[in-house]
Amino acid sequence: MTTKQILTDAEQKLARLIWREAPLASPKLVDLAKNELGWKKSTTYTVLKKLCTKGFFKNENANVSVVVAQDTFIEQQSNRYIDDVFGGSLPHFITALLGGRKLSSKQAEELKRLIDEYEEEDDG
Repeated sequence: MTTKQILTDAEQKLARLIWREAPLASPKLVDLAKNELGWKKSTTYTVLKKLCTKGFFKNENANVSVVVAQDTFIEQQSNRYIDDVFGGSLPHFITALLGGRKLSSKQAEELKRLIDEYEEEDDG
């Protein structure tokens, strides 16, 4: 799924519970949300319905399952942030992230390895 959906704070809280526990029965989700978030049953089902409508999860026969993995969501949100704030420029993002700090040799080598791994091949 290539969604550019934005999740509200409440949706993110419930999504994290689901990603951690899924698949799970919706009554168990209600209990988790009550214990961990202090939510009422109606709040949990309202937010769950919104998450299902946005295509992140399914709630079928009182069983909640994942449609969009947490890693996929994080990747999409990260890309969106870099596009919106830094005009899609990874060098500008990394410069801002470092904020004048120096990298250790180990960190620099790891970044070089990642750059090599993800570098596009020139067509000539």
